[in-house]
Amino acid sequence: MVDDRTSLLRGTVIRAPEAQLTDEFVKKLGYAFSLWLAKKLDTTPDALAVSVGRDSRGSGERIQNAFARGLTAADSDVYDCGLTTTPAIQMSLQLDGSAAQGACMITASAAAEDMNGFKLFTRDGALTGEEMGELLSLAEGVRVPQRLVSKLDITGLYVQRLSALVREFMDEDVQMPLLGLHVVVDASNGSGGFFAEMLKSLGVDIEGSFALEPTGRFSGKQTNPEDARALERLSRAVVEQGADLGVMLDVDADRVAIVDANGRAINRNRLIALVAAMLLEDEPNLTFVTDSVTSSGLSRFITEWGGTHYRFRRGHRNVIDEARRLSAEGINVPVAIETSGHAAMAENYFIDDGMYLATKVICEAKWRKRDGLSLSSLIDELPEPVESLEVRMPIVQQDYRRAAGYVIEAVLSKTLPGCEWRLAPDNREGVRILFSLDGGIDNAWFMLRLSVHDPVMVLNAESEVPGGLRHMMRELYAVLAKDNEELDLSPLEQKMKELEG
Repeated sequence: MVDDRTSLLRGTVIRAPEAQLTDEFVKKLGYAFSLWLAKKLDTTPDALAVSVGRDSRGSGERIQNAFARGLTAADSDVYDCGLTTTPAIQMSLQLDGSAAQGACMITASAAAEDMNGFKLFTRDGALTGEEMGELLSLAEGVRVPQRLVSKLDITGLYVQRLSALVREFMDEDVQMPLLGLHVVVDASNGSGGFFAEMLKSLGVDIEGSFALEPTGRFSGKQTNPEDARALERLSRAVVEQGADLGVMLDVDADRVAIVDANGRAINRNRLIALVAAMLLEDEPNLTFVTDSVTSSGLSRFITEWGGTHYRFRRGHRNVIDEARRLSAEGINVPVAIETSGHAAMAENYFIDDGMYLATKVICEAKWRKRDGLSLSSLIDELPEPVESLEVRMPIVQQDYRRAAGYVIEAVLSKTLPGCEWRLAPDNREGVRILFSLDGGIDNAWFMLRLSVHDPVMVLNAESEVPGGLRHMMRELYAVLAKDNEELDLSPLEQKMKELEG
């Protein structure tokens, strides 16, 4: 149930006996969270307040109520935030006067509607996989007595804050500082549909926006800003409406992707490049912490703009924690951002908040429109790969972590001095290998790593020259196939057939 390298605990919500998230289990989890949080903060449960909210899934209200009953049974106060977003729930930990010490968002992120789950937070950020494990162990042994929940309109407070920030960003204390901008919003039928109305109140034309109602009816693929297919409908709508840009939020609004006026998706590496250019235009010598699968072209782009690209491990909690650590050492890190669309800005308490980033981008679009410039012109010089791929190879051994280690060691053995393969100098996860093809320098790469969630080795690769993928995959396959007892190589074999044409 716990993704051990992320902050998400999730399970099925279908009818008993198959359901994992029963009322009884959820109530115990809430009770255990109060006990765990009190111990962490060196206080007692009755001194705590915990905010609880949910996304638009049909099971959300039931699960939220059960979790709140567990908290109140421990004598903790509860702020019932109702239907809201993950960034808003995190903001409840920062409110003056009524700030909670802990927070819970009922969501399964991009998973389908027959799932639900929990994102749990302290003021230090999301719980780690290890902390989630401690919490589950504690929940197994508790007995829950009964008690008091009060309402907190965290969404309303969040909207007020974002609206005030727009006026600050635009340097205009007027009712509609974004008048003249047309933005199409896709809220994925999740809990972030209010974003469109907020933009409208600030002067934005939102004609053509869709999926704003929190129906909770969606599949994981439809709500993933990392997936180009999920952005197709938004791209069409932006072009048909003649809009300035489009914004796609995932179900709980902590991830985002942008579509430019031509319908081109600005997500993954492009989104990171856009954010870097926006910030470096105002202040040089910034460091951008990203996940490990970002492109070589992105690194060059950030360097040319006067910044530093710092790759770290996949998983938004990992990226945010590393950004916090570097910031504490005096390094100027304005944002921790993943290719998945997760983004946490230092000026926003390093809260993982796609809606906040979208607001910054919209303000930038308005500024540039005033000057007769397009938003996407900021990333016109971003080098794009000629070829790219992602392949997921299941690990067939029961001890999948150990098996993954063997695979990584086999690849590393090819990076000895004199070999064509060069280990990337910023390799911090799995193994990233650079190639210099057709007389170029470091113009192709592949990365092999253990999946954040599954017993799977994930292979990402890019080439700036035609045929580079075919060359690298032949070389890699020769290494992986030798004495192979760890991987199901059939997905790679299928991809190689496609590359061979």
